[in-house]
Amino acid sequence: MIFAGILAGGTGTRMNIADLPKQFLPLMDKPIIIHTIEKFLVNSEIDYVFIGVHKAWTTHMNDLIKKYLSAFEERIVVIWGGEDRNDTIMNIIEAIQKLHETTDEDIIITHDAVRPFITPRIIEENIKAAKEHGACDTIIPASDTIVISEDGKFISSIPKRGNMYQGQTPQSFKIPLLKKVYDEITEDEKSILTDACKAFVIRGVPVAVVMGEPQNMKITNMTDLKIAEHLVSAEDLKLD
Repeated sequence: MIFAGILAGGTGTRMNIADLPKQFLPLMDKPIIIHTIEKFLVNSEIDYVFIGVHKAWTTHMNDLIKKYLSAFEERIVVIWGGEDRNDTIMNIIEAIQKLHETTDEDIIITHDAVRPFITPRIIEENIKAAKEHGACDTIIPASDTIVISEDGKFISSIPKRGNMYQGQTPQSFKIPLLKKVYDEITEDEKSILTDACKAFVIRGVPVAVVMGEPQNMKITNMTDLKIAEHLVSAEDLKLD
């Protein structure tokens, strides 16, 4: 089976425009997170969409599902998120295993709730790469030169830009493989994880790459939200 894991455990309100985590802010006609979830529900290969939400916001999330996604309620499961993104992923996997006895071929596609412009191609290629390789990450070529500064005061090195990529999501995995790799890393290693793929890199387990899209952006501030509104308007014009 194939499961989507939407990571929506954050409670930050850095946009300073509402007492809402950013995934619940309106993007044109509906909240950002609803736009994101819809992209996974329309893929017929995905059996269930699990949403990891901070426990204080689970009722709100369920209310949004009833309002916007009532036709898909049987395929959506809302659970409590964890302390960080990787804890949330593990919580989702635990919930999946309560629903379904996982096999070596079961896949989880993990995705940021605030990346609502993921394309069908990216989802399809994540599924394919996870099936073939066990783990994959979505990336785009770095458009700017990357500068490394060890002390934050002086340049330490400037890597070759042709080898540099920016990470996006989804990150997709065969569920037993992800759990095995995560369980094998130490607590110290877990403390430096920025995402699930880093656990694979630490353990020397290969991670395939899927090319993302510039519009698969993460909405984190007001500027991003304004850009997102223009992108939604452009999508609506195409549909017309």
